[in-house]
Amino acid sequence: MYLHGTSKINAKGNLEIGGVDTVCLAKEFGTPLYVYDVAHIKKMAKLYQQSFISNNTYGKIAYASKAFSCVAMIQLIDELNLYLDVVSGGELYTALLAGFPPEKIHFHGSNKSRDEIGMAVKAGIGCFVVDNFTEIQLLRDAAHLYNKKLTILLRVTPGVLAYTHKYISTGGEDSKFGFDLNNGSALAALREVLKEEQFHVLGFHCHIGSQIFDSSEFVQAIQKLFSLCDQSYDKCQFYPKVLNVGGGFGIRYTDSDIPKSPSEYIDEICRTVAGEVQKREMPMPEIWIEPGRSLVGNAGTTLYSIGSSKDIEGCRRYIAVDGGMNDNLRPALYSAKYEGAIANKMNQQPIDQFTVAGKCCESGDMLIWDLSLPEINYGDILAVFSTGAYGYSMANNYNRFTRPAVVFVEDGEAELVVRRETYEDVVRYDLSRVSSK
Repeated sequence: MYLHGTSKINAKGNLEIGGVDTVCLAKEFGTPLYVYDVAHIKKMAKLYQQSFISNNTYGKIAYASKAFSCVAMIQLIDELNLYLDVVSGGELYTALLAGFPPEKIHFHGSNKSRDEIGMAVKAGIGCFVVDNFTEIQLLRDAAHLYNKKLTILLRVTPGVLAYTHKYISTGGEDSKFGFDLNNGSALAALREVLKEEQFHVLGFHCHIGSQIFDSSEFVQAIQKLFSLCDQSYDKCQFYPKVLNVGGGFGIRYTDSDIPKSPSEYIDEICRTVAGEVQKREMPMPEIWIEPGRSLVGNAGTTLYSIGSSKDIEGCRRYIAVDGGMNDNLRPALYSAKYEGAIANKMNQQPIDQFTVAGKCCESGDMLIWDLSLPEINYGDILAVFSTGAYGYSMANNYNRFTRPAVVFVEDGEAELVVRRETYEDVVRYDLSRVSSK
């Protein structure tokens, strides 16, 4: 069992996060409950910032809000002096409601609508990451409609297959994202946007996937981007002012995950960019990155109450919790693995392996297989670690379950930042049938 951030075992033998006893949190706020270690998020952000400083390189760090977005989280990102990525009108609306500076927002997405683009242009966001030729036309229309000059990056698919799950690999040639580098689409897109006076073209963006541990894959992607730089200068006399190398830096979920530190990733990225620049004697571009999971993933813990149990002799011992794929879809979606512990029995030794089943009416709703735990009692609190990314973001109302609350903990204080849904919330948009009789 590995405890991240400020997590520790307190004098009562309970799990404590941010100086707050998680058993007390479960009693006060109910379960399931997402708990975020604010100090750990601050630490990770500082490590990325210091890494650029130590490399004497100007970099921008944009939090990928798809990992976890709510008003309080966006306000924390603002406090940490980071930039922000959004991929939808909803994420943009949340950021603006939180008071986040619009000029520090970057808008991603492979199918931005006219309304979303209009909303972003009127808000005065800092940059559009352009994904396809249709979007170029939509942005051109919006620029003329609102008489605004739009700052853009071109998202490039570099043809690098990151070693990760196929559902979160985005850099290969067969991808729904970006302009393909190998078939000439990227250069064609550059030519098109450079012709438009209403566009301010910063440079190129790529993202090769998520949960990546091997920094050599970032090196390959950067080298591919510089091959595009050669073409862009040769054909268009254009050198990028910005190279955005994306995010996807891996985190530890289980013992099998061995991530690098932020400095190891950034050091390799900066060295590679500097080396490619030196070869060409071109101006050094700004380097942008987009960590999401690596900022918040290990900072999150989900607390559940244990309910029913089922022992199948010679086969398996099941325990069921009051959540599941409705608050953590990742195990069902792509067999993601987690570690956990009994928050009120942290000092007790394991006596057997248990499989943690979710509450949803699906055989595939299994959170953890074969987890070593002490003897289980009804009402014990199960803590599942490293759920800070893509837990709340993917939460849903399947089986009409309510979505959990979210609390931030720091320095012995707990702050409710998302309230628990009620049944009234679940049916809020339902309409009664109007009889035709």
